[in-house]
Amino acid sequence: MANVSERVLLCRAGGMLCALPLAHVVETMRALPIETIGAAPACVSGLALVRGEPTLVIDLARLLGARESSPRRFVSLRTGARTVALAVDDVLGARALSREALRELPPLLREAELDSLAAIGRHDAELLAVLESGQIVSESEAPPDAPARTP
Repeated sequence: MANVSERVLLCRAGGMLCALPLAHVVETMRALPIETIGAAPACVSGLALVRGEPTLVIDLARLLGARESSPRRFVSLRTGARTVALAVDDVLGARALSREALRELPPLLREAELDSLAAIGRHDAELLAVLESGQIVSESEAPPDAPARTP
């Protein structure tokens, strides 16, 4: 039996298969209306009201470098003191990833300032991007009017 490293939530963003640590996932939901924020980084879609709270929405495909995305779902994540919603194309469900399926980032990717990318791997026969959800939005990258909230 494979050595299980952690439970993750698999989702698709911009055609890429992504894994988010299940320990950081609050909930998944249909995408909600988004209000844009001026002067926000390209990956920030804006703010949405999630359970009555203004929540920063990050387009995961754009965060990973895709130019186009068609998010239909949100994945709400705890990232330190902040809760953010990741806009993704699809949510595929929870899985356990074995250590054999994961690889350390190659040196060029480690040096590329991709703080949100923790590892790469495979799931079945497909490339998998394993994300470090706590690094998706740092306090310094969040727009000034993006509220911090705890679950």
